[in-house]
Amino acid sequence: MCGIVGYVGPRQAAPILLEGLARLEYRGYDSAGIALVTAGGEMFVEKRAGKLQNLRTALLEDGTPSAAIGLAHTRWATHGRPNDMNAHPHTDCSGQITVIHNGIIENFKELRDDLLARGHTLSSDTDTEALAHLIEEAYEGDIADATRAALRQAHGAYAVAVMHAGEPKRLVGARMNVPLIVGIGEGENFLASDVAAVLAHTRKVIFLEEGDVADIDAGGVIVTGIDGSPRERVVTQIDWSIEKAEKGGYEHFMLKEMHEQPEAILAAITGRVHDSTIELHELEPLAARLREVERVEFVACGTANYASAVGAYVFQDWLHIPARWNIGSEFRYSPPPLDAKTLVVAVTQSGETADTIAPTRYARAQGCPIIAITNTVGSAITREADAVLFLQAGPEIAVVATKTFATQVTTLILLAAAMAKLRGRLPRERELQLVNELRALPDKAARALVMAEPAKELARRYVNSRGFMFVGRGVTYPVALEGALKLKEVSYVHAEGYAAGELKHGPISLLDAEVPLVAIATRSSVQGKLISNVMEGRARDARVLAVATEGDDVIREYADDILWVPESIEELSPILAAIPLQLFAYHTAVARGTDVDQPRNLAKSVTVE
Repeated sequence: MCGIVGYVGPRQAAPILLEGLARLEYRGYDSAGIALVTAGGEMFVEKRAGKLQNLRTALLEDGTPSAAIGLAHTRWATHGRPNDMNAHPHTDCSGQITVIHNGIIENFKELRDDLLARGHTLSSDTDTEALAHLIEEAYEGDIADATRAALRQAHGAYAVAVMHAGEPKRLVGARMNVPLIVGIGEGENFLASDVAAVLAHTRKVIFLEEGDVADIDAGGVIVTGIDGSPRERVVTQIDWSIEKAEKGGYEHFMLKEMHEQPEAILAAITGRVHDSTIELHELEPLAARLREVERVEFVACGTANYASAVGAYVFQDWLHIPARWNIGSEFRYSPPPLDAKTLVVAVTQSGETADTIAPTRYARAQGCPIIAITNTVGSAITREADAVLFLQAGPEIAVVATKTFATQVTTLILLAAAMAKLRGRLPRERELQLVNELRALPDKAARALVMAEPAKELARRYVNSRGFMFVGRGVTYPVALEGALKLKEVSYVHAEGYAAGELKHGPISLLDAEVPLVAIATRSSVQGKLISNVMEGRARDARVLAVATEGDDVIREYADDILWVPESIEELSPILAAIPLQLFAYHTAVARGTDVDQPRNLAKSVTVE
């Protein structure tokens, strides 16, 4: 949610800030704004509701002053409707202080009421504006000190960037439960909510941690706690380039990232799958505890939750211990019994998902061993975990997850195999089979993309459907959930994912000639049961679109249309089965004219509860 960019150095700030916002617009696009301290020491602020182009147009019309320091923001609304007034940056009563903010200040109403009582004038509906006025009250000539004092009064989650017109060479950034990084340049420095915003200028990054306050000028950065105590933070060298975050000739990021899945899967298994063995060295510090685990709880949200559902099926089957997948936002409010023998696996692409981090912290407090699976080095979840498995999928810019689903499932399969091996439950012949299947998986994913080309024509054929019902059984049930989610996210067509056996317990009433049934019918131990369930839908005049294993002629008897995928073992089939469903959702969205990369009301990383 929301994007932050800051710059201080010798160059013109505005072009750098707007370029950074363009790379972060996937994080929020309800409104955008910029603040600059001009060469004459004046604060210039411009902000507009809507997408970034609206801000660009306003700057062209009104003129952009010369400035070597500034802040910019693209917003995903939480407090206050998306309009010009509520867009960031926000200023104090004097107009000298400006603030941009991601997250939620939970006690903002109390703070706001107190500020109004003390004579402040607040013009927006946002929680952020209160911070600007708190900093105003605390300011005694040092903007970093004033920011720390203001944040000591605020409760909640935030990434904050602050600037004062009277100190035209300093930026201040602070984070608590929301990502914020500092980019280290040559005679210039940057502040951003995401590495992608600064990669065109530097690959040297400091990942700020909880409670950090960064005091930044062109020559360097000083990091302290909110109490002012000094903190040491390492500089990380980013190993992917800005080209990785570009479209590379594809019409949309989503399409590009779907076609990157073979490469992403290969990266996920590299160093973990060897000639004949599976080795996860990241687990070595936890080995003794993992041998004693009696059950596994997965916590995740959205697509990551459906990947976790596949993981839970496989863990329970291979390890012979209970394994459950839990919605992260619900976990803390009706938690299962947790103890040192309950493994908690937190799965989050960004590593900053508030609804996943909170239950992970809760589980850690109960003494649970924690394994995090994430795509983001330096993210908050990595600091809550005893072991971290990185997806290594590279940047994913489209709001909807595609290649990260593939790598999450791949990584969970690797984790299940490693734990089964550690506990003496992975026979040697089974490990060899799994090694061979995993090594073949990138090529099979590439073939699946080619085999899914008919999805474009099928999307046109089905585009006017009233709704869709996706069904699966066993490990394909989570694929039904994920397929329905993708279609909803990008095309705004209603879709439901169900366990196929549940059709006759209610949902079958929705099926008719205008509501197709999408069956994930790859070869599996329960394929026969699935076919029986699908026939019940077909008897109600529903058209059947099946995702099926190449060469499985049985499917032809009951499906109106088929999207084929290469054959694989049952546990890996969700990775391949998801690919044609992603393409079907994508082409449906294109046919309907929706915004594929930035679906309405959605943001890439949800960092508020």
